[in-house]
Amino acid sequence: MEIKLHQFDLELQHTFTISRESIDIQPTLIVEIQEGDLSGYGEATTNPYYKVTITDLKNTLEQIRKKLAYYQLQTPEQFWTDFAPYFKDNSFALCALDMAIHDLYGRQQGKPLYELWNLNPANIPLTNYTIGIDSIPKMVEKMQEKPWELYKIKLGTDYDLDIVRELRKYTNSTFRIDANCAWDAETTIRNSQELKKLGVEFIEQPLPAHNWEEMKEVFEKSALPIIADESCIEEKDVARCFGFFHGINIKLPKCGGLTPARRMIQMAQKLDLKVMVGCMTESLVGISAIAHLSPLLDFVDMDGAMLLKNQIANGVNITSEKVIFPDINGTGVTLYKPIH
Repeated sequence: MEIKLHQFDLELQHTFTISRESIDIQPTLIVEIQEGDLSGYGEATTNPYYKVTITDLKNTLEQIRKKLAYYQLQTPEQFWTDFAPYFKDNSFALCALDMAIHDLYGRQQGKPLYELWNLNPANIPLTNYTIGIDSIPKMVEKMQEKPWELYKIKLGTDYDLDIVRELRKYTNSTFRIDANCAWDAETTIRNSQELKKLGVEFIEQPLPAHNWEEMKEVFEKSALPIIADESCIEEKDVARCFGFFHGINIKLPKCGGLTPARRMIQMAQKLDLKVMVGCMTESLVGISAIAHLSPLLDFVDMDGAMLLKNQIANGVNITSEKVIFPDINGTGVTLYKPIH
């Protein structure tokens, strides 16, 4: 097998702002694993919060080039076990590699991933569409620009409740709130009361990731369910979230790919935690992989490619009614004009 690395800059339709950063361009690395005349594709974006850069991604992936050349692929799960030790400090790179191997394996087997996993693609929850932090009029404009049944509203300002109250005037759609660690316990509990009245379904990661003491109080007193994101990075975090959160949001780059994500889903379900898989701001390469997992989920956030100005790949087509999978095996991705 041969590895090829393709770097792209993803341009967003609008400046995307959360409580800790704003971006207009999202650098991403597409990993292509080629064997014979078949290729599989995976993706990892850069991320300043987790200190991930394109250089780090490339350097980490280059170290397995020789080992990969002589590797005989049996299953993606065995591959992950064999290669994970090389990626202890870079789960984002491991994710891209694992995703590419799943795609390649599906193409070799002549089946889409959901079929290999015995999942029904008709049973997919609707993705939310994310409205990043902006002036209130601009957030209203973004929402009206994309009529949708389910919005994730990014918060973490001095006027959070004013934002939600104003947005509510323009739609009956369900809201989800993501504070990205910007609140404390008192603020979260107080806000939850009002947000429940405003048609909010749940609050995602209101407190800083390691504030477990206050998180217990929030869990017990919040008027809305609380979903872990930054507090749930890898497999060992799932059990820790029990009794502190009502559910978890799994991000493939943070946990190291589809292989550990599937294990995390099983762990969470055994603990009766709600399960969500979320995306970064990424292309349809990463989003298509999430779509194949989505029949297993209670909630899904796979709108990343919907926020982009231009696409670098073809893959799943997400509408307000259903997810349409292309007639291509694996994850179903076709990369446009790869740049080496």
